[in-house]
Amino acid sequence: MGSILITGGTVIDPANDRQGAFDLRLADGLVEAIGAPGTLAAADLQIEAAGCWVVPGLIDMHVHLREPGQEYKETVASGARAAVAGGFTAVACMANTNPVNDSGAVTTYIVEQSRRADLARVYPIGAVSVGLLGDRLAEIGEMHEAGIVAVSDDGRPIMDSALMRRALEYSSMFGLVVSVHEEDLALSAEGCMNEGPTAFRLGLKGMPAAAEEAMVARDIALLERTGGRLHIAHASTAGTVDLVRRAKARGLAVTAEATPHHFTLTEEAVGEYDTNAKMSPPLRLASDVAAVIAGLSDGTIDAIASDHAPHHRDEKDVEFECAAHGIVGLETSLALSLALVREHGLTPAALVRAMSVAPARILGVPGGSLAVGGAADVTVIDPDASWSVDPDHFHSKSRNTPFGGWSLNGQACATIVGGVLKWRAAEPAAGRRKRSAAQ
Repeated sequence: MGSILITGGTVIDPANDRQGAFDLRLADGLVEAIGAPGTLAAADLQIEAAGCWVVPGLIDMHVHLREPGQEYKETVASGARAAVAGGFTAVACMANTNPVNDSGAVTTYIVEQSRRADLARVYPIGAVSVGLLGDRLAEIGEMHEAGIVAVSDDGRPIMDSALMRRALEYSSMFGLVVSVHEEDLALSAEGCMNEGPTAFRLGLKGMPAAAEEAMVARDIALLERTGGRLHIAHASTAGTVDLVRRAKARGLAVTAEATPHHFTLTEEAVGEYDTNAKMSPPLRLASDVAAVIAGLSDGTIDAIASDHAPHHRDEKDVEFECAAHGIVGLETSLALSLALVREHGLTPAALVRAMSVAPARILGVPGGSLAVGGAADVTVIDPDASWSVDPDHFHSKSRNTPFGGWSLNGQACATIVGGVLKWRAAEPAAGRRKRSAAQ
């Protein structure tokens, strides 16, 4: 394993309260040294990062990689390739595979596929319930031994309150967080987009904000009585942000994430039945978008996660009511999130906290820091690189995005995992980059 010297960039390392002009030297898979420009020894590979940010490797704590069972949508390898191209050194993948990741055997398979791919780190998330059916706990202890970093039935809410209580209690024995998709199915039944003016105009059945907020309130109440750790996935409403804010003020161990699509788009993106804007939870009102951004700004919402949900074209090219929920996000997440810095006053350090420090802390995985002696997971970002979203050039197997044709700013220049360059932009200067995997 060779050494890497990153020079000329602005290091942003909020975990160690460091921001400024520093060089960074990586060796033997670890951060070897951080020093003033021009003071560190030469290395086998030098990366010139002038005009770029040098940050702890980005971590996406909520992706769907579809393997095993739906490899036509995505595989661990193709998802990990999309991850490094998007600047992510690690991702945590949800359990809704086929078979479901509700056993040590499936967890082990995913870990082995990640090792074979040798790109981004892939951390499996185990199911809360057997088969995601919501009636009995999965083998959480067995999956923990095999390598899961959290439990979740994501995509399906845990409607049984008693099961949710047991999940909080039992997962705490292993130090695992319970990540929840909050939706009261009785309230959202048969809905396919947000309950609001756009649904009324299009004649579509809506999913009310209360369907999310009622479950958030229930789970916070359970958390207060059981202990454990609760993580609210893809918070999408103003009411959810307020509930999390008040729970944190009471000292409860609750965290939350937001997705780029929920702080970038409103329900109006559905337009004339655009299925690429169909997701769960659905795109909401402008007031909800503003509340999510405010939650990220004041720390109520801890993390940014893509909820990368690849689907085959045939599952989206159907009537809106029949289309699959979700969009791909690993390759657009960083640029969309950088807009929070340019347009909404989020500091670069706060963005790095949300995309690296907080996910590492919540999941209890390495990363989120450029401390000497720590894992050499590093992302080099050009915050001003301009490029156009062309889904046909995604590294993901799927193309389902509402951002096709958008002009975005900000891109990963280099993604380094364990001291090894896994991704480097083909062009060093800002501009639309032709990206290629590192050799």
